[in-house]
Amino acid sequence: MKKWMLLIMVVTTVLSLAACSSGTNSASDAAPAVKKVSDMSGTVRVALAGWQLDNGIDPLTGSNSIGLNQFLNETFKKMYPNIKLEISQVPWENAKAKQYSMLLSNEVDVMYTGGAYATQFYQEGLLRNIDDLIAGDKTFDPSIYLDGVWNNSYSTKSLDKKHQYGIPAVLGRRMTIYDKKLFDDWGVAPLSDAATPEDILNAALKMTGKNPKTGEQNYGLYWEGNSLNASMLVGLTLAFGAKGAEGSLSDMKHVKWELNSPEMVKVFEWVKKAAPLAPPGFVNGQGAENFGLAKNDIAIGIDQSGGATMSDFQSSKDTTLLDRFDTAMNIGPKGESWVAVDPFVMAKNAKDVQASWEVMKFLSGYETQKHNYQYFASTPTLKNPDFILPEDKYVKEALKIADLGHSELMDEANPFYLSDIVPAFNGFASQAAKGNAPDIQTYLDDLQKRAVNWSNNLK
Repeated sequence: MKKWMLLIMVVTTVLSLAACSSGTNSASDAAPAVKKVSDMSGTVRVALAGWQLDNGIDPLTGSNSIGLNQFLNETFKKMYPNIKLEISQVPWENAKAKQYSMLLSNEVDVMYTGGAYATQFYQEGLLRNIDDLIAGDKTFDPSIYLDGVWNNSYSTKSLDKKHQYGIPAVLGRRMTIYDKKLFDDWGVAPLSDAATPEDILNAALKMTGKNPKTGEQNYGLYWEGNSLNASMLVGLTLAFGAKGAEGSLSDMKHVKWELNSPEMVKVFEWVKKAAPLAPPGFVNGQGAENFGLAKNDIAIGIDQSGGATMSDFQSSKDTTLLDRFDTAMNIGPKGESWVAVDPFVMAKNAKDVQASWEVMKFLSGYETQKHNYQYFASTPTLKNPDFILPEDKYVKEALKIADLGHSELMDEANPFYLSDIVPAFNGFASQAAKGNAPDIQTYLDDLQKRAVNWSNNLK
């Protein structure tokens, strides 16, 4: 999620241009007057991972962007004039360590953080359940959020799904995007919206090599080979029916690991065939700098956002690239997979719970999500984000995928998944790309043994 957020901060597109082209530099210019909501008083300490507080200029387009400080001055501070906000910005690079420290030392009340971090903070008892606050607040409507996100994300729900501790604020965008021009050059039929891993692999195999029309080197496939959460692996395990484990995240000691099952072998066999079709730099997350742009040389991108293409459209108003780079659902069954969710959460020892609740609701609510989409291309978590540009098919596809999203034992909420399975998966792909893939069954037998030992050593 961190890299995704950094990407959109760089791209900084979407309605920032629309705002400038209409001659407005203020979030309030086109909005109705903001009125006072409450005389509630209090001080709330807020720590935000990665948000832009000050106004700035888009490095690509030169358009102005409105930072959080001005937005809050024009909205929240008029609605709640007696609630004082003490906001601190935390770089993504050290967000986990910094926010963990803040929670331990009771220096924060409300936080925006990474989904995996939130899960870990909650498991350590550092965050507060918000079930009572939701039940006691008729103004809060959980049904505005995507069902798949609200009901199934461990970034906001306890591992037994009995308690809500966070509100989803920003989605990760992960979808299959393909270059129709390259498909035409190679005479390959376009992908369907529900393209399977086999469909993608078969198409990518046909489009790796010298382009028959341009003579340039093309690559059939790309994914981020050094992904911190290997999100592509989640979709693959679902697609091949590879459970990886059975049991509950709330009882990892008694999980039954199935990492060396025949289905998991099929997952790695797919990766063994796919890795050589990607540009060599994919193992370091490089090689796709032009994906989504005119100079692209990759036919299919997995777990892509469409940010570069939308940025180009916002700059030029030219729909050529939008028409060229089309979308498909994720690679799990019917397009489903795990979806990254970054939430707002409340510290276990929040000093002023009611004031913190108002702040938490506002920062994860409609107006803030609209602001973040307009100026920072953040993907909303709402069922009806009516502020999305009609041309932004990438966010629309991401919302369709998110509504099918669910958390599994094989995703970043699982500590062994992050510590061992992801490095094993990325390492295998790296070796496969060089033609040196290890024996899959032996490789997975070793991973299985480590997983069993890991669980046995838990207290």
